[in-house]
Amino acid sequence: MPNVLFSLMLLGALCSHGHSMSREEKRKLKNQVVEMFDHAYKNYMDHAYPADELMPLTCRGRVRGLEPSRGDVDDALGKFSLTLIDTLDTLVLLNKTTEFEAAVRRVLSDVRLDNDIVVSVFETNIRVLGGLLGGHSMAVMLRDEGQHMQWYQDELLHMAKDLGLRLLPAFNTSSGLPYPRVNLKHGVRGPETRTGTETETCTACAGTIILEFAALSRFTGDPVFEAHARRAMDFLWEKRQRNSNLVGTTINIHSGEWVRRDSGVGAGIDSYYEYLLKAYVLLGDDQFLQRFNIHYASIMKYISQPPLLLDVHIHKPLLPARTWMDSLLAFFPGLQVLKGDIRPAIETHEMLYQVTKKHNFLPEAFTTDFRVHWAQHPLRPEFAESTYFLYKATGDAYYLEAGRTILDNLNRFARVPCGFAAMKDVRTGSHEDRMDSFFLAEMFKYLFLLFAEADDLLFDIEDYVFTTEAHLLPLSLSMAPQSSSVPSNRTVIVQPEVELDDFDWTCPNTRLLFTDPAFPNNLREPIRSAVDKSCPRPLPYRCVHKQASPGVASVVSTFPHGVVTAFREPGIGRPPLRAQDFMANNPEHLELLRRMGVSLIHLKDGRVQLVQHATQAVSAVAAEDGVRFMQEMMELSSQQQKEQLPPRAIQIVSHPFFGRVVLTAGPAQFGTDLSKSSTGVRGFVTVAEPYSGCSEITNAEYVRGHIALLQRGQCMFAEKARNIQKAGAIGGIVIDDNEGSSSDTAPLFQMAGDGRSTDDVTLPVLFLFHKEGKILLEALKEYREVEVLLSDKARDRGVDVQEAEEGCLTEATTPTSSEPAGESQMSTVELDEAVAGEAAPSHEGVGPAGEDAGPAEKMSASEAEGGPAEAEAAAAQPDRSPEAKEKPEGGANSQSVDELLADWQEDLEAFKQMEKDEL
Repeated sequence: MPNVLFSLMLLGALCSHGHSMSREEKRKLKNQVVEMFDHAYKNYMDHAYPADELMPLTCRGRVRGLEPSRGDVDDALGKFSLTLIDTLDTLVLLNKTTEFEAAVRRVLSDVRLDNDIVVSVFETNIRVLGGLLGGHSMAVMLRDEGQHMQWYQDELLHMAKDLGLRLLPAFNTSSGLPYPRVNLKHGVRGPETRTGTETETCTACAGTIILEFAALSRFTGDPVFEAHARRAMDFLWEKRQRNSNLVGTTINIHSGEWVRRDSGVGAGIDSYYEYLLKAYVLLGDDQFLQRFNIHYASIMKYISQPPLLLDVHIHKPLLPARTWMDSLLAFFPGLQVLKGDIRPAIETHEMLYQVTKKHNFLPEAFTTDFRVHWAQHPLRPEFAESTYFLYKATGDAYYLEAGRTILDNLNRFARVPCGFAAMKDVRTGSHEDRMDSFFLAEMFKYLFLLFAEADDLLFDIEDYVFTTEAHLLPLSLSMAPQSSSVPSNRTVIVQPEVELDDFDWTCPNTRLLFTDPAFPNNLREPIRSAVDKSCPRPLPYRCVHKQASPGVASVVSTFPHGVVTAFREPGIGRPPLRAQDFMANNPEHLELLRRMGVSLIHLKDGRVQLVQHATQAVSAVAAEDGVRFMQEMMELSSQQQKEQLPPRAIQIVSHPFFGRVVLTAGPAQFGTDLSKSSTGVRGFVTVAEPYSGCSEITNAEYVRGHIALLQRGQCMFAEKARNIQKAGAIGGIVIDDNEGSSSDTAPLFQMAGDGRSTDDVTLPVLFLFHKEGKILLEALKEYREVEVLLSDKARDRGVDVQEAEEGCLTEATTPTSSEPAGESQMSTVELDEAVAGEAAPSHEGVGPAGEDAGPAEKMSASEAEGGPAEAEAAAAQPDRSPEAKEKPEGGANSQSVDELLADWQEDLEAFKQMEKDEL
């Protein structure tokens, strides 16, 4: 059956419902999209090229190996000018043919693909191979028109084939599923190059190859690429769960066993479903549509709970796997449009739109009651993609307004002098020094097409299919010869018998679906009301954020300030040391801890760790006092959770930043409460002398009326605040002295006092990690006069608009497990002068010593430099895996603890998977 029937879903707007947008308004918005693209692209070329990506806050390129490693995320970078290649076909779509021609020449002259570097097969395929093929498609189209690219002789295609051959060694597995990584120069060599030793990959990683590889085969006439991609798709289909017809998230590439058996349409699986349907569109192979329809029926039966899309277990599809959704599922309404299932697409898109309006952007993950689960937003384009496809299918001008919202939020909150910066926290508006290549490859394509008229385009967009990276592949490839299969020693897959009548072979007529102009709005209205009811806008100073820190079950809290009184020696009969009185810089306290079997370890990141070995106490009574002390620490943490403060914002408002650079800052428990200030505190910054701020300020004439910059260490935070306040400062910013620290990798500090009243401190003081502090110091060094705004959240950035809507915050508990206390029990406590205010999980209670020692990991907090602040207490376990623990007896509480642990581990794995694959 000709696949062109399916391309009907890409036709222009068929009808219009609701308030229309004038052609002139659309033209202005289209021009705004082009201006924004120019801002991003020009800054990449001026400040980053030939690096892979732009770092928009520091105005330089991100070169792998020269910047601090971000872990698996950096596997997308291969020293092949990633952003330029990813942007090639965007240039043509936006009518920038001269720039396109220059960009192609740059790629041909500058880019090398034989670098000795390990890259992600998935990312390199969709971004680089897809970018080269999309660029080739555009170059051929322009050449055939006779006005541009007359010199072009398929050079980009030759590069694409070279890259395809470099990716092929990854497919050398018994299953046909590719290794997740490959060395561009040496292939899969083994552990010395960090390749060939992996045993698992995500479903989307293996199932998002077919479009690019099949296009490469049909462009070049070499069938090997399409054959390998088909073999991987066949294996995934064979390994689906036969009862539910769902696939898991992670699979063993050798055995085919599912490693993670949760199933959804977001991270780890998303583009596998997308490529099944689009492979049918591009290649005309009915088998892909049959498989997609079988999967889609199961998705709508088990995962879709309109307007929600919730992960389930593949073996128990009626059992939800989690209570939150990740932002990558925002592509799914667009895929439903391509499928022709418009109603659920409208419903899910409306839910996503309301969440976007609550938080300005889609948080990386959000709960079923639409609160923030993970606060990052790396400028993902999936919501814009679905907005475009829904407008194309319905013609409803409502989606043009949704597109306008996307534009406004990008300009208000993400735009910085050197491009557009990813959002580190959608609640505060703080930035991350990151502008991924997909922002240029995808976001501006979909937004331009949303507002453009047919005569604004150089070619007919209906003649092309979008890859998952929005690269353009011509539908004419369906006429090219198909590849033969590669030899295989595994069993041939027998397709299940299907009734052809069960499948839709053409798209529905939206004129029939939308005979009532009010129909789309009738679907949207109840969802809009549900989001408003579930996630009302809270007052800023009443919002609390609690979330478990990745990788460790922890409790971080603020302790009440106490004064040291008389203490007895442990075991002598006088009152023991109490947790609420403990001060880490008090020698008497440290001696008492030593006698209780507690020792201090200074960590590299500036924290102090308390480790308790009950067997090292001077007596059994002292050991009991030590256990009680650790329990008190945790109980105090639990009592103080509600006092946690949310992160604050430091916004650089002077030239040339104009409020577009926002740094995430930790709050203080003393001084001005910025959440109760409608204007914040604004002033120019100056470095205090001495920089530590631990003695009288010697440059008071410069500090007076300014916001003082201070270095962490040598004395208490409150002492620093008093000294700069005495010098006449209007605020203070304490910068971490631990080089390399960043709010990217550490929980935010909440600065505590010094064990006595801090009512005399009346100015605001905020804390910056070293990385964020360096941005501020570099700005001061370059521009001399730097003005900042200290506030509870970022204000509008250089535009006259209403204040951003306040997003809802999330609460999540920390999983714990119970185990009886014994003589060999060891407890660990980590201390610092600050409290992690952003990641502040709640905690289960503790039973008396000798009965149930409570959670296996106990945490509490205290001030490392003299005052109560942060601590973590943990009882060591010989095996902390959930499989190794026997389920405790005793009913509901123990069961709930196990459930929390399972949920937390699952969330952590999902987060790591998203960061690992950047899907």
